[in-house]
Amino acid sequence: MDTPRSLSQLLTDFSADLKENYSGATTISLSEIIAAFHERGFGVILFIFALPMALPLPVPPGINVLLATPLILLTAQQLIGRRDIWLPQKMRHKGLPAKGLIKMLDKSVPWIAKIEVLIRPRLGFLTQGLFSHLIGLCGLIMALTVCIPLPLTNTVPSMGIACMAIGVVMRDGLAVLSGIIIGLCWIALLLILGETGLRLLFETILS
Repeated sequence: MDTPRSLSQLLTDFSADLKENYSGATTISLSEIIAAFHERGFGVILFIFALPMALPLPVPPGINVLLATPLILLTAQQLIGRRDIWLPQKMRHKGLPAKGLIKMLDKSVPWIAKIEVLIRPRLGFLTQGLFSHLIGLCGLIMALTVCIPLPLTNTVPSMGIACMAIGVVMRDGLAVLSGIIIGLCWIALLLILGETGLRLLFETILS
């Protein structure tokens, strides 16, 4: 089996295309982004949406729900086994700042390239077929927890989604498993400790 192009290479090529074709444009639509990645769209688009949410930065109330909406829609479609991405027309034509997207890609690609040293095609059966439904289910659960207004509830599950997305793109089942473990362990912690317990935990850690 041929080794797929790495995620960092895909994003580098995409950034170069943006600079060439959208240098004078203010925005780029979601439909144009989806079209750029063709059959590997699910993994790459999930990663692009999960990446900003995976950063350990405070998110104002309500914004987490807005940012989580595309993740919920995409992971739900993975769960039911869709091969192409469906988004409402209003969302498909929604424009993202082209310059901001280029800046994010250029800053994140070097870090992604470093992480990819650990990622390679292995346990590929865990990234496709029936397992893709499981990936969608786990991703959907993680995406839903992003909507909870608690510290790091957007960071950790988004990190799990991003890890699974890299695994799908690179056909690395171990990366997919790592993402599932990261996300679901966090959700288990949330269920066990509850909102009050998590707040006390973070106050203790940060004090």
